Amino acid sequence: MTRKNKNLVKMIVMYGIILIMFVVIFYPLLWTFGISLNPGSNLYGASMIPEDWSFTHYKWLFTDPNSMYLTWYKNTLIVASVSSVLSVVFVTLTAYAFSRYRFIGRKYGLYAFLILQMFPVLMAMVAIYILLNTIGLLDSLWGLILVYVGGSIPMNAFLVKGYFDTIPKELDESAKMDGAGHFRIFFTIMIPLAKPIIAVVALFNFMAPFMDFILPRIVLRNPENYTLALGLYNMVNDAFANEFTRFAAGSILIAVPIAIVFLFLQKYLISGLMSGSTKG
Repeated sequence: MTRKNKNLVKMIVMYGIILIMFVVIFYPLLWTFGISLNPGSNLYGASMIPEDWSFTHYKWLFTDPNSMYLTWYKNTLIVASVSSVLSVVFVTLTAYAFSRYRFIGRKYGLYAFLILQMFPVLMAMVAIYILLNTIGLLDSLWGLILVYVGGSIPMNAFLVKGYFDTIPKELDESAKMDGAGHFRIFFTIMIPLAKPIIAVVALFNFMAPFMDFILPRIVLRNPENYTLALGLYNMVNDAFANEFTRFAAGSILIAVPIAIVFLFLQKYLISGLMSGSTKG
């Protein structure tokens, strides 16, 4: 086989894999969007491309007095935004300390971060429930935020620390010679140069509350405090519930804020993911 034919085969295989992945990802989304346009309320008789399509279910989510979708959307945006901002603050400060300082326990602290990533979050659910109940934050959005922020530190701090290690220390030394302190170096040198990895941390922590169901299920009790994942689940899980088409409409709208944040941060994301994993 000639070199030209080998390149052709490689190209065909590559585009074939891309096409398969596109179908795997796009087909369920197309079905969900099609179901949301069906005028009925159940899956029986629903089709991917309905003949009498309408946006009735989208209108119901935002205008019907019995719908709590806007409340759930607001709760999720609050949890996602606050968790993302606080996670960025604590993660970057922690990563900066482990990257630039030498102190007793630094080595074992990094080992602890690695070990914590080995255990699933489900193992800590009982402890989290007892802790939040003890401090009075059970069935509270702030309790949920506290868990998200605390859980983001081990993995993300290790990732950001790897990125900080790629920034030459000579920049710090030059700034110190000009009289800059630690916080000035952090905010004027490290943060601007670390925008890609900070964008990755911000996006991942913003997405988590939209996708997570188990933690809100354990922490939240009042329907007015539900996040979108928990609220939409109850739309189809409660007794005599038959709101599958409305569930589909609500799930489609979840992608809107995530897409907006992704488009806003996209120019930083690829370089942040690549650089944060190259040096530890």
